[in-house]
Amino acid sequence: MRITYLFDPLCGWCYGAGPMLEQIARLDDVTLELAPTGLFAGEAARPMDQHFAAYAWQNDQRIARLTGQPFTEAYRTNILGTSGTFDSAPTTLGLVAVGLTDPNREFEALKLLQRARYIDGRDNSNPQIVADLLERAQFADAARRVGMPDDTLITAYRRRIEAARADMARFAVEGVPALVVGDGAERRLVSSSLLFGRFELLAAQLRAA
Repeated sequence: MRITYLFDPLCGWCYGAGPMLEQIARLDDVTLELAPTGLFAGEAARPMDQHFAAYAWQNDQRIARLTGQPFTEAYRTNILGTSGTFDSAPTTLGLVAVGLTDPNREFEALKLLQRARYIDGRDNSNPQIVADLLERAQFADAARRVGMPDDTLITAYRRRIEAARADMARFAVEGVPALVVGDGAERRLVSSSLLFGRFELLAAQLRAA
């Protein structure tokens, strides 16, 4: 069973869905495909001003209460408390680089980069920080490519975002995270609310005909 996970690595709700994704990945006969949508990347990026930071922190606290995922003071101070940029392009580029160089570890890389942001307070809107994080986690080839993006990486990045956005349009998905189950004409959307409830209910829906 193929499960396509539509997400953005800087989406707090996608980080909150992490524990459920780990359980999905452990199901028998499941192929979990990461589909970054570029929701907050490039032209969709925005400055981290006080208004947006306050909104994000309030939302993050709701996610923490619902999922148990931690959002630390280091994140609040070093990410939300700065005048930086909210841009998921560098992290997405890092994930695509891992997909090209070590595809079996892509989900591991996603967890690493999310933890770096929300727990350690590392600004992974910065490509050099993304490259450093990947290097330290033994993703040396991916780190090198993020530091010096080549045409192959840029093309793969664009294709994956285009494919994810095509799925969003096909299934009328307005936000992330979202799950699409199946292959070809049999693909179907599963309610994202199930990512924040009981795993047994989510698993039953994934297996439903």
